[in-house]
Amino acid sequence: MDLSPNELKLLKCLKVGTLTPHEASLKSELGEKETMSAASWLRSKGLVTILEESTTFLFPNEEGKKYAEQGLPERRAVEWLNQMGESLVEELPLDDEEKKVVIGWLKRKKFAELEKTEDGLKLIPTGNIDETPDENLLVLLSRKPLAEAEIDKEGLALLKGRQVLSSKEEISRTFALTEEGQNFDVDSVDEGMIGELTPEMIKSGSWRDKTFQKYSTETSIESSDFATLHPLTRFTEEIRSIFLQMGFSEIEGDYVESAFWNMDVLFIPQDHPARDLQDTFYLSEPASFVINDQDLVEQVKAIHEDGGETESAGWGSKWSKETAQQALLRTHTTVGTIRYLSDNPEPPVRVFSVGRVFRREALDSTHLPEFTQVEGIIVEPEANFGMLIGVLKEFYRRMGFHDVRVRPAYFPYTEPSLEVEVRFGDKWLELGGAGIFRPEVTAPFGIEYPVLAWGLGLERLAMLHLGIKDIRMLYQSDLKWLKETV
Repeated sequence: MDLSPNELKLLKCLKVGTLTPHEASLKSELGEKETMSAASWLRSKGLVTILEESTTFLFPNEEGKKYAEQGLPERRAVEWLNQMGESLVEELPLDDEEKKVVIGWLKRKKFAELEKTEDGLKLIPTGNIDETPDENLLVLLSRKPLAEAEIDKEGLALLKGRQVLSSKEEISRTFALTEEGQNFDVDSVDEGMIGELTPEMIKSGSWRDKTFQKYSTETSIESSDFATLHPLTRFTEEIRSIFLQMGFSEIEGDYVESAFWNMDVLFIPQDHPARDLQDTFYLSEPASFVINDQDLVEQVKAIHEDGGETESAGWGSKWSKETAQQALLRTHTTVGTIRYLSDNPEPPVRVFSVGRVFRREALDSTHLPEFTQVEGIIVEPEANFGMLIGVLKEFYRRMGFHDVRVRPAYFPYTEPSLEVEVRFGDKWLELGGAGIFRPEVTAPFGIEYPVLAWGLGLERLAMLHLGIKDIRMLYQSDLKWLKETV
């Protein structure tokens, strides 16, 4: 076996045992770049293994540093309540952003109970002031980043739920000889062998007395880099192509919307959990939108309160225009669809959208606070539930899923509703929801024909398609994975 001088130096160093790249560089008197290169070649020749261990360290972001110093909003709030007694939310010594989230945390940690009064929301202290694991953990992390694996799980789960942490990944490497490397006779290799002919050698003629390293055309080397589309981008284009082949046209929408179009028009009640500050990103600038179409506002108001001119009983509660005018980041792409249908109520309509949506989700292996939703809509005089199921099965068949089934489900703006499941291996996996728009949704726009609708999360479908188990992999710059999935 031919070895370069650098490979030979490193091989001799490793005879003493496992070394880090820095240790190997010092011992072999090679630069760290040359050491890594030699180790890579020795690995390809079966003489060395390169062991890699990844460690994720967590530390507070700017908001987390502030809370570590001042205390979490609920801690400051409960201390205030224990001094003052019962208090309106507006009276708490917190800024506006903190007031938006503190109610949920006070209830979750059982620091206070909530009561609706004529003057507003009142907080009643429970007497519980025990410190929670996230408080101590945040202070510890502000002093020194800690490895995620070493951190208290309960405290970490609470902190991840409020997005006050940042992370960095550190990879440690060590070199070790394989069994073949341990048995390799380094003394049998000519140390005077050269692998590169230099101008000085040619000029002096010293090359005549040298032995040249042999090169094998069968040696494995890393493939060269080349530009290509990201796997998720490529997968998204495949979905677009399927919709276009099925006769759909693409539509787009804005990220920033009013609660009126995002929620109220779709017959989502104003006390629905999806509207909670823990689930939706509300904006402070702009904080609200003026809804100019007063006729539409009155129709939606009537439908929510008592069903209006539909046969529905509505939600039976008072509807607030101020709540409907709140500004938010859209939580689904259906808001773009209903806007399109409001301008194009007459059939035939076959449109789809692929767009970003935003929800207050804790970041983990299956959830993202910002993700992509895919949606399709059909409006035709003869459209029915059977047609919806047929279209869904054809869509997923073209996606590569031939075993598809549906089961009943509930969604506020469709009835009947269903969820789509596909067989993946020996399991059934839920991939999206579908249904026919309720009359409460279509009536204000004069839509007289059935509206078939379905949607799915692009990233979860991509996870199945690409064979990955962590959704975060789709947005990490892991060059090794990106090269392997070209």
